[in-house]
Amino acid sequence: MLQNPIMTDWKPQNAMLWGDAPQRLAHRLNDHELFSDEALCRLLERYPREHYSVVEWGEQGRARSDWREGEFGGLKGEDIFKAVAGSRVWINLRNAPEVDHRYRDLLDSIFEEFADRMPGFDALSRTMGILISSPGSRTVYHADLPGQSLWQIRGRKRVYVYPPVAPFLRPEHVEGIALSGVEMNMPYEPWYDDYANVYDLEPGQMLHWQLNAPHRVDNHDCLNVSMTLEYFTDEIRRSHIVTRANGIMRSKLGWTPRSRSTSGPSFWTKAVLQKALKNTKMVKRESKARRKPTFRLDPTRPGAIADLNAA
Repeated sequence: MLQNPIMTDWKPQNAMLWGDAPQRLAHRLNDHELFSDEALCRLLERYPREHYSVVEWGEQGRARSDWREGEFGGLKGEDIFKAVAGSRVWINLRNAPEVDHRYRDLLDSIFEEFADRMPGFDALSRTMGILISSPGSRTVYHADLPGQSLWQIRGRKRVYVYPPVAPFLRPEHVEGIALSGVEMNMPYEPWYDDYANVYDLEPGQMLHWQLNAPHRVDNHDCLNVSMTLEYFTDEIRRSHIVTRANGIMRSKLGWTPRSRSTSGPSFWTKAVLQKALKNTKMVKRESKARRKPTFRLDPTRPGAIADLNAA
């Protein structure tokens, strides 16, 4: 039996359903020392600029292209939290295990527990991000390529998970993500919500869903702290290879792919195709410069932001 497990309400059926249906499960990371206010404040103060995004999202429904990128402005961690709580800002601390080895150790512990609870589960790669977002913040309808779960630490949010089938998700959607790296350009209709699984996540709860399942997230009227996990198993890696190859065939070569098989001659042909073409001008993504920061969190007005050109 696991000693002091991270997942606190795991049942045998959770292993059987993993990856085949959305599952809301309990965890104890909301009480973990690495997610205390003190730990997060000190982490914010020394987080490398290249590994975080701070985004001002403006009014609900504003286009993603209009989002503004900012910077911390040398604030203390406590003042960063005040700025998030009092404005329309979310922070994404990417690659936390690479920045601080303690989060790497925690990540390893989580996946060791997964492997113990699900014999045969083996993540070839995995990473963790930490999200700090303002009251009312919204993550728009999108899908992700890796296996993914969302862990609530502080605050409450509502998560809508949609079936990973047409019309909610078409092959062209995931192929476009694989080729462009942009997850949030998927079409969405309000009636999709009638077919979504809807979950209110409380601190100490996590949600895992099917591979590539579209989802969107609305914060309740409170500051939120969450953790995201992303991982690739061999099965997911093979799916990604097929997705890239099919995207090349459809959008670059004018062929309509008829199979998403992750084994056999078709798979290996596509594996060779996407590997041969991935660094050519036909497929290689253009290097996108990081969006220039246009604001900073304001040290003179707790909970406010200041335009850099007016600072």
